[in-house]
Amino acid sequence: MPILNYTTEIRAEKSIGEIQKMLTAHGADTIVIQYADGSPGALFFVVPTPYGKIPFRLPANIEAVKRVMERQRVRKKVPSDMASRVAWRILKDWVKAQMAILETEMVDLQEIFLPYMVSQNRTLYETMKDYQFQLPQGEERGTAEYAGKEEKC
Repeated sequence: MPILNYTTEIRAEKSIGEIQKMLTAHGADTIVIQYADGSPGALFFVVPTPYGKIPFRLPANIEAVKRVMERQRVRKKVPSDMASRVAWRILKDWVKAQMAILETEMVDLQEIFLPYMVSQNRTLYETMKDYQFQLPQGEERGTAEYAGKEEKC
């Protein structure tokens, strides 16, 4: 089965605009398009939360989409603009589905986009991958600190 949206003619900019509209409707107050080689490569956005403003970066891996489309023989040679259209359309569909789940109040926006949260110019996913998906070791708390305290479930 070919990759989702492989026949789309909808320009990447239109899909990006639709994503921006969904994000602003759900609280994003800053949205920036990051470009790579003159093409949109990621959306950077900021969401105010009870914990402060949280930045996120939602990447569109155009080269990966291009490789998949070529491997699936959608076309012998897939032009970058075609791969970009497909990548952004897939992202638009994914964000739309996530916003539907958000609207049911089963999750909050931070939970949906947690892997894309940015800290020190890296996403949480990138950082966790470097640590083989184990939480980095922080300061150890002494056992005396917890002595005599009951655990709450």
